[in-house]
Amino acid sequence: MMIDQHTICAIATAQGGALGIIRISGANAIDIAHKLFKPANPKNTLINQRPYTLTFGRIYDKDEVIDEVLASVFHAPHSYTGENSVELTCHGSTYILQKIVQLLLDNGCRLANPGEYTQRAFLNGKMDLSQAEAVADLIASSSRASHRVAMTQMRGGFSKELHKLQQQLLEFSSLIELELDFSEEDVEFADRKQLTSLADKIEQVISQLTHSFSVGNVLKNGVPVALVGETNAGKSTLLNQLLKEEKAIVSDIHGTTRDAIEDTTVIEGQTFRFIDTAGIRETTDQIETLGIERTFEKMSQAEIVLWVIDATQAVEQIEQLSHQIIPIVENKPLLLLINKSDLLSKNELESIQDKLNSIPFKNAQFLLIAAKEGAGINELEQQLVKSAQLPQIAQNDVIVTNARHYEALKLALASIQRVQQGLENQISGDFLAQDIRECIYHLSDIAGEVTTDMVLQNIFKNFCIGK
Repeated sequence: MMIDQHTICAIATAQGGALGIIRISGANAIDIAHKLFKPANPKNTLINQRPYTLTFGRIYDKDEVIDEVLASVFHAPHSYTGENSVELTCHGSTYILQKIVQLLLDNGCRLANPGEYTQRAFLNGKMDLSQAEAVADLIASSSRASHRVAMTQMRGGFSKELHKLQQQLLEFSSLIELELDFSEEDVEFADRKQLTSLADKIEQVISQLTHSFSVGNVLKNGVPVALVGETNAGKSTLLNQLLKEEKAIVSDIHGTTRDAIEDTTVIEGQTFRFIDTAGIRETTDQIETLGIERTFEKMSQAEIVLWVIDATQAVEQIEQLSHQIIPIVENKPLLLLINKSDLLSKNELESIQDKLNSIPFKNAQFLLIAAKEGAGINELEQQLVKSAQLPQIAQNDVIVTNARHYEALKLALASIQRVQQGLENQISGDFLAQDIRECIYHLSDIAGEVTTDMVLQNIFKNFCIGK
């Protein structure tokens, strides 16, 4: 993929702040900024400015002062993009930011595309593709764990692990291919025992990385938690309490929620994705029926299920729904939430507990809540964190969070498993060499060494502008 030679610019900060930053990158970045920027000290022009220092001055449109700014200069290749770069820090006024960008465009810049700064950093060899993708994950991180995983990947932890595997495979691949040049002399340069040991080791590492995707996906997107139960049990009220905002419509009318409503929140550093579902009941309404079908789909996809039960009708709801819910949730954490518990006496609540004890639930916890008043919500949040059972992520742990990486790893795993089978069956070196090359290819694809332009464009188009 060829690097666009235009000098680009973009606003790199969100609207509404006291300050704004405009980034300029490209061969002419310093020259273009120099035309607009007049330093307070005439000797400190951007042309003469030492890199990694700040200079105070003003941006002018002819004789009109647009703003007082701080300018920082970075010389190629020692910048984020690997190109000459300038960052202008000005006041956060939308008018000021847009006016400075327009002046830059008038003097030879063009607007940057989404992710173009990081794309140029990749193309200029400042980072590999997995590190570039981690930039987007870092910006989107909403919890301590997802931030830590993104930082590890951006610092090259994942890349180093893959590079180590590639180098070991390349050494054996070259020896096996050397054997093919001397095939008539029936010699072996590659020790098959060593290759078997290496293949087993690589298969184990790739398997671990592949299996880590299930954890990585949860860290990145949140632990999926389904709220299920009959209509008017209080699911939407509970969702609003957990999210601390009025996300779902709450009504006394049965069947108000007809489709799944999803949103995330962070509890004790972990992201949870709550899914409020349509209430389960017998209905002739076609739309509501579709919503109820989706309820069972979301229940089966969730990591944790919250069964919200109306305390005033608890025995009836437990009898009606237990045979539908138990088969779906028997292998995952189930929290039975007796809602509106403030409306019942202690004896009535104990009879509900007796009823629950008579049903063979697995992995189930029983909690009393009053969602409308917020009672029991803290205890529920603590139980959610316990039920999530997410592993502790150390600073340098390599966890796969990217679906593209996961697919490449699965292909690499299949290739190295064919190498293992080939060694066991003592197949010829040319077939072994082909499978080793395929494994190397798929590992290289993660770092972007063999990635097509179409894949690159698809990755960077999802970045925010200015990054």
